Amino acid sequence: MKIPPELVPTVLSHPAEAVRLAEELAIDPVLAELLVQRGVRTFEEARKFFRPSLDDLHNPFEMKDMDKAVHRLIQAVEMGERVLVYGDYDVDGTTAVAMMFSFLRSCGLDCLFYIPDRYKEGYGFSFAGVDYATEQGVALIITLDCGIRDGEKVARANERGIDVIVCDHHQPQELPPALAVLDPHRADCNYPYKGLSGCGVGLKLIQAFCMERGIGMDPVMQALDLVAISIGADIVPLTGENRVLATFGLQRLQEQPRPGILALLKSARFSTSRLTISDVVFVIAPRINAAGRMKSGEDAVRLLLADSMEHANNFSAGIEQDNTNRKSTDKNITREAIAKVNADEFYRASYSTVVFHEEWHKGVVGIVASRLVEEYYKPAIVLTGNNGKLTGSARSIPGLDLYNALGQCSDLLDQFGGHTMAAGLTLPPDNFELFRDRFDSVVAGMLGNMRPIRSMRVDAEISFDKVTPKFFRLLRMFEPFGPGNMNPQFLTKHLENAGGTRCVGSDLSHLKVRLREKGSAMVPMEGIGFGMGEMEEHLKENASVDVVYCLDENVWQNRRSIQLVIKDIRPSKED
Repeated sequence: MKIPPELVPTVLSHPAEAVRLAEELAIDPVLAELLVQRGVRTFEEARKFFRPSLDDLHNPFEMKDMDKAVHRLIQAVEMGERVLVYGDYDVDGTTAVAMMFSFLRSCGLDCLFYIPDRYKEGYGFSFAGVDYATEQGVALIITLDCGIRDGEKVARANERGIDVIVCDHHQPQELPPALAVLDPHRADCNYPYKGLSGCGVGLKLIQAFCMERGIGMDPVMQALDLVAISIGADIVPLTGENRVLATFGLQRLQEQPRPGILALLKSARFSTSRLTISDVVFVIAPRINAAGRMKSGEDAVRLLLADSMEHANNFSAGIEQDNTNRKSTDKNITREAIAKVNADEFYRASYSTVVFHEEWHKGVVGIVASRLVEEYYKPAIVLTGNNGKLTGSARSIPGLDLYNALGQCSDLLDQFGGHTMAAGLTLPPDNFELFRDRFDSVVAGMLGNMRPIRSMRVDAEISFDKVTPKFFRLLRMFEPFGPGNMNPQFLTKHLENAGGTRCVGSDLSHLKVRLREKGSAMVPMEGIGFGMGEMEEHLKENASVDVVYCLDENVWQNRRSIQLVIKDIRPSKED
């Protein structure tokens, strides 16, 4: 059993601001505190936070090279050139390809799309992709969610007379020799928002093209569902411009879902009256990802491009099976990886987890790395064999910049790329132990040789009498939740079992609770703790517990009620 996390209350730097804001907005002080935690300190900032508007989107021409990209795209339209849309095989890449391909086709362009083979080509813009473009007579390639680290491939395209527009959101090193490089992270780019997904960068190109041609915003609106999926799946910040895009993208997913998404949800036997970012992360994204993990990301693009339910159903059934196979595969490999770690003395004192097996399935190593982080609370890298190299994925813990750590090991790597929390890498087999030792030393140094403590965020301590319909209604206006705007977690102390608490689910792994504050005459609150069946022992008769939870809406037989989504249960201590 894992060591329970420490509860870490969020500390306000300026509590007086929260009091003032509560008075200005006429809201509960707890909600005002939550706003201040999110950087919202004035009435106007609160208005923008609670009422996102597409008018708040930034001018796309503030992005470096946008004018070059738009003019080259206009040239392609006017000259009737063939364009190749190239994207990565994950959710961000496949949604971006479907979005850009649909838009360019609507503009009358002769358009093709290309998704690299995860196993033969690996991540990023590939030489095979350049060869394909040459064979097909392509004059322009648009890369999406990749290309920023692929200078050699861009140079090869240039040699063959093919222009390249790079749309990426990963950290650049030396910029590729493309005709235009759209990436808000490039040092000379003054674009005011840096957190866009790869699909989001592609959307800015579409927005700029529409502005230049006087087309209007309709093409942008039609693409927002795909952008919202990319934002949820790629774990980019849900702040600023992303929050606007996700809000309206979720609205479009709900009100005008494309056939591919409807078919995917149907095959998942998932039905909801209100799609959330959580549904994107746990229902939609894993299935789109499964196509690229187990077979080909092209299937995901075709699903998203389907123009009828019949066409969409042809792809969704296969993708659902891919997802089933993916779950089985990652479960088995996770078990093997944990066994490797537990059998190796190195990991008893290590600050990181780096494991390798020649035959592990490349498509799930990122998921396995995430499970190892959960198991050991250390940055984790899972590697497998591929074409004579070791290749794999890395995942980090909060506060440790994975991209920076890998950069300090770059002399031992063939290539690497990614973000603060997730990355991919390739290295020669002979470098495995050298890399494992170097990476662990780097991580130890970045952590100050201190063991990180798993923590659980507590945004506010409240009593149940705070949880009124008005409080909950305003809390839901904080959505969509995600990095930078996490679903608030509350702590209520000295609760007791009000009867009806039991384990539920096919394997009795979930905990259904009815809780009330000790000595209170209020109606008990109901809640659910997913995967927390073992916590039932804390809720014996007359036992006093402290509970951390989020608030959600439960719909049962057309009746709606506020419920607790339990995150942790602890025996109460004296204050």
